[in-house]
Formats: sequence, C-alpha cells, structure tokens
Amino acid sequence: MNIQESRADAVQHSRNIEQVVIGQATSDGAGVKLLRVLGQSLQKRLDPFLMLDAFKSDSPQDYIAGFPNHPHRGFETLTYLVAGRMRHSDNVGHRGLLETGGIQWMTAGRGIIHSEMPEQQDGLMEGFQLWINLPASDKMVEASYRDVQSGQIPEFTTVDGVKVRVIAGISHGMAGAIQQPRTQPLFLDLHLPAGSSFRQPLSTGHNAFFYVYRGEVSVSGRAVAAQRMAVLGNTTAADGVVLEATQASRVILVAGQPLHEPIVQHGPFVMNTQEQILQAIDDFKSGRFAA
Repeated sequence: MNIQESRADAVQHSRNIEQVVIGQATSDGAGVKLLRVLGQSLQKRLDPFLMLDAFKSDSPQDYIAGFPNHPHRGFETLTYLVAGRMRHSDNVGHRGLLETGGIQWMTAGRGIIHSEMPEQQDGLMEGFQLWINLPASDKMVEASYRDVQSGQIPEFTTVDGVKVRVIAGISHGMAGAIQQPRTQPLFLDLHLPAGSSFRQPLSTGHNAFFYVYRGEVSVSGRAVAAQRMAVLGNTTAADGVVLEATQASRVILVAGQPLHEPIVQHGPFVMNTQEQILQAIDDFKSGRFAA
C-alpha cells in the first residue's frame, strides 16, 4: 500500500542529532554474541527505554547456545527478528516461535522465568531486543506474552519508495502491531532506497533515537553509518525527524513517553528502589515468581 504524506504527517522542523553512539560488543545468555547499543549509561536520557541489543551472525557458534531459563521483573521486552528462528518458553505456560520478520512482546511484570533458544543449526540470525520500562504502578502486574508473525505486522510504502513496518505506535495514520498507552512506544523498521527520505512526526517531550543497521542515513546533514545509534535532541521547536538515505539503508526508529521515575537495575530486574531489587532477588531465589 502506498501512502501519500498528508499535512498531519508533514514535519516542518526536524530534530537534530544530539549524539552518535557506538555500541559495545558483549555476550549474554549462554554466550550469544551481540552489540549492546543502549545500556545503563543512557537509561535516564532515553527513558522509558532501558536497553537495546543488536545481534547479527551467520556463525552458529555465536548464537546456538541461546538464552536458557532466566528471570525478569519490572519491565517489558520487544524482540524483533530480522532473520532466523527462535523458540520462546516460560514458566507461565507461554510457548512461541519467533521467525523471520516477526516480533515478540513480553511483559515481565511481577516475575517471569523464560528461555529464548535458536531453532536453527546454521544460517543468519539477526535482530533486536528492546527493553521498555514499566511505570511503578504496573511493575507488579501479571506476566504476559504475545507473538506477532511477520504477515501480521502492518506496513506501507511511501511515495518516495520507503517501506515502513509499523511494529509499535502509529506512523502516517497506520497503527502498529503493539500499542502501549503508558509509554507510547514507537518502533519502526524503515527500508530506505538510495536518495529517498522519510519524515516521522514525534510528540514533543518523547525521547527518540534511531539505529542504522544497513547503509547510511543523515539528519540535517549529519551522517550516521551502519552499526551506529543516533540520539535525537528534544528541542521543543522540532515536530519530528527527517531521515535522508545516501544509499540503500535500513533503520529502526524508536521513540516513547518518558516515565520520569527512579530506575534501579540489577541484572534482569528493573525496579524503582534498592529495597524492591532486594525483594525481587529474594522472591526469585525463594521460588515466588509466577508459576
């Protein structure tokens, strides 16, 4: 479906790039190699987003051990698989297969123990996992889980030839697969042909960033290369962002409503106070997580 940009979708003044971030190579789970693009040092600046991991490898030894059973409390995760197959299983009884182009939305809430294991022996495994904070009032809600297959993700193509996959939030009048009213996350996967541009309105006060995972794009003349994240400034005069592709590129664009609440993280637990973290550790060790 082609979408003609309407007056409501027009961006008159683009946000500028505040900083460009180079992710840190690390490993998680049982040794899965990944790039930690957003870590604890940016949690306050990019509230409500807590972490963004990017992973890409066609070497099975980089991902085959997966993420065996591990706990979470106090936040939500959005996993987007660009290529590959991964099986989700948890102690609440959810089971799901994440395949190329699909997403998983998990609310850890008061506690969940889950695993994410590759269901392939070779080939490319590529994708992202974004951690999104929960407000204090929702940190102890029941855990939940949802799969959205690739064909169920709304998408459109602009008149400039940009393919837009609306994973969360709303873009150009199209509602995405995920809607979360408290943090209002926007998560778009943009496929930009060389020479194209894309305009996305952004609410004033929402924190926003984008990550280039193919090619190179620029904002107001400042270029961002592949495997780089750009934090967008929060200038009140700006009403959105304009991305321009100097070559065929793929980008994820993320924005959301900050919670302005204390963030205390200890590994897989994200709460508001140290006392709550200690309680989460004790609850997990004592077997009091959702069963």
